Amino acid sequence: MSNDSLSSTEQALTVNDYLDCLQVIMVNTTLPANIGSAARAMHTMGLSRLTVVDPKLPIDETSVSHAAGGSELLSSAVIAHTLESAIAGCQLAFAASSRSRHMPRPVVTPTQAAKIMFDFIDTQSILSANDSNVNTSSSAVSSKPSIAILFGREDRGLTNEELAYADYHIQIDANPAYPVLNVASAVQVIASFIFAYAQTHTHAANSLDENNDSQSTIKVNLRQQWDEPAINQQQLQQLTQRTTDLMVQRGLANSEHLKSLPSRLSRLGSRLQLDQKEYQLLSALIAKLSKD
Repeated sequence: MSNDSLSSTEQALTVNDYLDCLQVIMVNTTLPANIGSAARAMHTMGLSRLTVVDPKLPIDETSVSHAAGGSELLSSAVIAHTLESAIAGCQLAFAASSRSRHMPRPVVTPTQAAKIMFDFIDTQSILSANDSNVNTSSSAVSSKPSIAILFGREDRGLTNEELAYADYHIQIDANPAYPVLNVASAVQVIASFIFAYAQTHTHAANSLDENNDSQSTIKVNLRQQWDEPAINQQQLQQLTQRTTDLMVQRGLANSEHLKSLPSRLSRLGSRLQLDQKEYQLLSALIAKLSKD
């Protein structure tokens, strides 16, 4: 197969390729039945990666009965002890939130979230394909991007600290007098928007490939569309911690009264969407300043 056949990521990525990059993370669930209902909703909309963080009760028979055709998702579900470990390898994170918080992240609708996700996957897949130099039909998806979608507790959702891990907050249009959805229902609604967007996105990409001509166009680089792979959440949190430690060391912050400093640094990193080269540069700078 020629390299020309891999010149466009859209040619290689199918709907399932996109959806396989998405990971649903349920945090500290109370009812096993809700885990099963969420698994059913995911399966209906083509999502297959489920992580449950520190559930109050384990997956059980009620989970399986509520999962219906999605019971395989429960068998392959990852049980994580902490949210940090669950999202460590993710380069992009979204969180379902029904209201604004003390330190808000950018708020998007489910459709806007889907567009951000798929544009990100396209860009990261192109970078992986260019770096791999492997002349196979699967090279464009050999190193898949990983995107997390966080869902909170049945009674109170996600805490401010947990929401701070997300680059974007997803809010579903609902009755302003009571905009709160059951967690499994929230999974269903957001997943359905993502699946619908997947159909449109792949169809548009294929149409573009079929009708592509030699006209010169200006390549527009939006935020998150850099020339190097993005850092993951673990690297972002490490950079946040090291920057905080440096500020304390240099007398720019009080270790006993950090207040919202770590959260602000984390939000700054999310807004910049650092790539791997930038991460290395900042890490080297922090290391040098820490020693001097």
